[in-house]
Amino acid sequence: MATDACAQIPPVSSEYTPKGRYETIAGLKTYIISPKSPQRAIFDVYDVFGLSPQALQGADRLSASLNALVLVPDFFEGDYMQAAWMPADTDEKKAAFAKFQNEKAVVSKNVEKLIELRELAGEIWPSTGDRWGVFGLCWGGKIGVIACGEGNEGPGRIFKVGGTAHPGRLAAEDAEALTAPFICLASPKEPADIVAQYKEILSRPGKTGVVETYETMFHGWMGARANLKDENNRTEYERGYNQVAEFFAKYL
Repeated sequence: MATDACAQIPPVSSEYTPKGRYETIAGLKTYIISPKSPQRAIFDVYDVFGLSPQALQGADRLSASLNALVLVPDFFEGDYMQAAWMPADTDEKKAAFAKFQNEKAVVSKNVEKLIELRELAGEIWPSTGDRWGVFGLCWGGKIGVIACGEGNEGPGRIFKVGGTAHPGRLAAEDAEALTAPFICLASPKEPADIVAQYKEILSRPGKTGVVETYETMFHGWMGARANLKDENNRTEYERGYNQVAEFFAKYL
């Protein structure tokens, strides 16, 4: 367990009511779960399906495990990827998918927004000091790993630890650029060669990381695609969030 609080966290539920609240930070609706005077904090960046109950339950678990402030910004402002667009097998679906990628899900734009949020949130919660981490699901993992790379330094900017589950747009050069400890939990659907490169890079001197493939899982098992009525998915969802919490507890 990451902290004694883990023993008090209820089992993962397929029928879950989030425990946090919503506030607007830097113009974005943001889900917030926090102890009274947080000493550390995490930005939790969702997958392309947005503020799903599964993602918010994960945020609540990280907060309870680490006694940490956890923020889930609504980067897409309610305009999420739609399940009806998949598979993208018609011109209409392809157009909708491309529009979303080119307008809402642009990585560079959202990394910049995360950095802006990080600076402002540090001012709102000064008790956290520089003890900030970032965890991302799929698309959110790409945002997090880049934010933990080049430029990750200085007051109001630094992320001391990062992580991702079922990462999207996985690239070895992102691991090469990392300046913070990083945990990567993959499914068999991610490219095995790049997952192996990640593992090798994060095992080098000067790097710190954990890379593990959850062999019985699918892409999305800790995010919006999670089917928490399925016993195996529920168990691995819980194990994944516990593993992330333990890693973050060590470095945050």
